[in-house]
Amino acid sequence: MPAPASPPSAKGPLGNDLPAYLSNGLIGLRLRETVVHSGMALVSGFTGVHPERGIEAIAQAPFPFGLDLAVDGVWASDAPHAVEPIDQAHDFATGELVTRALLRLGDRVLSLRVSAFCSRSQPTIVVQELVVEADGPCRLEWRSFVDVRGLRGRLADLRLDTPGEAKTVGDGALCWEGGGGSGRCGVAFASFAPEGSERSLALSHPLAPAVVSHAMPLVGEKPVRLLQIVSLVPGVLHQQPDYEAVRLLARALETGFDRLRQDNRACWKDLWLGRIRLVGAEPRWQALADAAFYYLNASVHGASPCSTSIFGLASWHDYHYYYGHVMWDIDAFAIEPLSLLQPQAARALLDFRSRGLVAARNNAKLMGREGLQFPWEAAPLTYEEAAPGGGTGAWREDHVTLHVARAFAQYAAATADARFADEDAWPVLAGVADWIVSRVTLRDEGYAFLHHGGPAERAEAVDNDALTIMAAKVVLGQAQAAAAARGLRPPEIWGRVAEGLAPPMRSDGAIAAHDGFVVTEEKGATPSPLLGLYPYGYRVDPDTERKTLAFYLGRWEDYVGSPMLSALYGAWAAMAGDRRLALRLLDEGYGRYVVGRFQQTLEYRLDRMPDGAPAGPFFANIAGFLSSLLFGFTGLRIGRGEPKSWSSRPAFLPAGWQAIEVDRLWIGGRAMRLRARHGEPAILDDA
Repeated sequence: MPAPASPPSAKGPLGNDLPAYLSNGLIGLRLRETVVHSGMALVSGFTGVHPERGIEAIAQAPFPFGLDLAVDGVWASDAPHAVEPIDQAHDFATGELVTRALLRLGDRVLSLRVSAFCSRSQPTIVVQELVVEADGPCRLEWRSFVDVRGLRGRLADLRLDTPGEAKTVGDGALCWEGGGGSGRCGVAFASFAPEGSERSLALSHPLAPAVVSHAMPLVGEKPVRLLQIVSLVPGVLHQQPDYEAVRLLARALETGFDRLRQDNRACWKDLWLGRIRLVGAEPRWQALADAAFYYLNASVHGASPCSTSIFGLASWHDYHYYYGHVMWDIDAFAIEPLSLLQPQAARALLDFRSRGLVAARNNAKLMGREGLQFPWEAAPLTYEEAAPGGGTGAWREDHVTLHVARAFAQYAAATADARFADEDAWPVLAGVADWIVSRVTLRDEGYAFLHHGGPAERAEAVDNDALTIMAAKVVLGQAQAAAAARGLRPPEIWGRVAEGLAPPMRSDGAIAAHDGFVVTEEKGATPSPLLGLYPYGYRVDPDTERKTLAFYLGRWEDYVGSPMLSALYGAWAAMAGDRRLALRLLDEGYGRYVVGRFQQTLEYRLDRMPDGAPAGPFFANIAGFLSSLLFGFTGLRIGRGEPKSWSSRPAFLPAGWQAIEVDRLWIGGRAMRLRARHGEPAILDDA
């Protein structure tokens, strides 16, 4: 199979682009192009109290690859302009980043080549290899440290020995406590220089609480190899995260750098068996598909204690407005593709919701309702509602709960995991069905959702948001089917409410976004009813589907540029039977969101919203695009039956595309191959 398309190498200084993002789903790193300047680190489940908002939020973790270099006593930290970035290359096939730079110190020029990766085989481990070459003989000094400068919180512990052991594991370990004391992160660190180097240790150094220095001669053009191996453990996974980090670092050191890299590459080779090939498409589209596949799969892992945030484990200094909270977008868009591509990671995302059932039940009680009501912005550690301020979405955006329930049902169907269906999916579906019953209001014409909101997130509340009603009917049907599969008789009220709910209709026969909808209202072009048709699969007669598609597709220009739903426009155009429009809207709704270094998908289209900060990779857009490739264009719909029954219609692909192929999807615990040729039913057979 051809290698995935990695992005072009990035030359020179960063400018306004986002830095490179590496992740294994437990740890996320932003790595600068300058090598000697620290980036940012996030660890799944490590939180603090936001200093302004006072809410639980993901906290910036200690940066594992702090370093400083000196030539004949002249330090890079004292010469900030001495570094000259050359280029960075992000290898999507292996999950490795290579950075090259020049460092002019004293009378010498150092050539730096840095390779970094986040291990998928040992997910608490991150590794950086630094190869240094000088243009003449000199004395090289290297400081290695864990960088906590600028972090909120405090150093809870620092140990430079391993208690009770004659030999220290690595260089030492520290425990960092997030602001407000809500979370802890343990870090164990090790550095290695060539044999014969002079090693020294400094405490309370201006650069870090502990700095390990190595000094060595550089002779001629003979390079030296320097190595950092670090373990980061969130307190949510261990009560003594620093002690556990030491154990896991010891394991990694026994494995060794070469084997760690080999094992990580093997993990990525296995993941890439799920590569989505776009036969006949322009190379640009294959590159975008490979980038989307890479970033989504890199940002999730079966070891993650939390569902990923909307930016994965990426952040930067000029965007942080979602606070690392878990929101509906992941459940709505990411679970289905991940269930087929990386089911262990999809399960980890859902496990976060399962652990939060008490919080969801309490949330419903606080709203005066029954069953389960999942938070609008779920805190990573406590699972509770964490929306800042008055939190309008927390008490208005009912649809979040429906996305979570459907995600459980879809995963159960995709994996055919009977134990998951019984122990995990059924409690969620039943609890959400009970919540729907307690949330709706009985009126003469049936049941209604009153005073709430939908995906448009308008300033004013509405009645009977169409997507909420369509999703509620789908989830009630899934809950009833789940009860029947267990030999249970579902409450009759579930069926009555499902029968009594109906989305509002326009006079032209299209589904209206809500009661009293007018297209000139705030965010009137939001295509939320189309989300009910796909991917939700709400069934309507062909005439209603045609008119609803035509109405909202005709207003795409007034919506595209916004996040979330834009990535689905191409699939909706395919449902309408227009190949040229499908290709155009795939570009308008997704392709043009991918800008800057390393094909990171932004939240907004900056050409339409130039005042916004470039924020990405944004996983609602990425997952929506991948979902379109796997399901929207192919006609596949995850169902409870055998995979051969999943094809709902012939594949309908964007103009010029001949087929969509995947060599391995995980379905019902089996490896299966997908072949979807335009105009023919998609075929799933054993790989």
